[in-house]
Amino acid sequence: MWKRLTLLWVLVRGDARQLWFALRHPQAPAWLKVGTALVALYLVSPIDLIPDFIPFVGYLDDMIIVPLAIRWLLGRLPPEIAAAAAARRAG
Repeated sequence: MWKRLTLLWVLVRGDARQLWFALRHPQAPAWLKVGTALVALYLVSPIDLIPDFIPFVGYLDDMIIVPLAIRWLLGRLPPEIAAAAAARRAG
């Protein structure tokens, strides 16, 4: 189970970095900035699908929705921005 959580963390961290690089790209579209702000707002907002004060289950929706939203945003990037962000992420 810890291996899976570690792998999930590595994937989410990599996707978050790629999204950060795409946001900083000079040609980043406005919808990307708005979408990223909405994902960040959802992450820190006290209003969730499942309240965070419920042990474990409250954070489970954050652990599922946020990575899926990041992947969804990355999947809709214009090709030149996606390529530049992937190249920057690779090193």
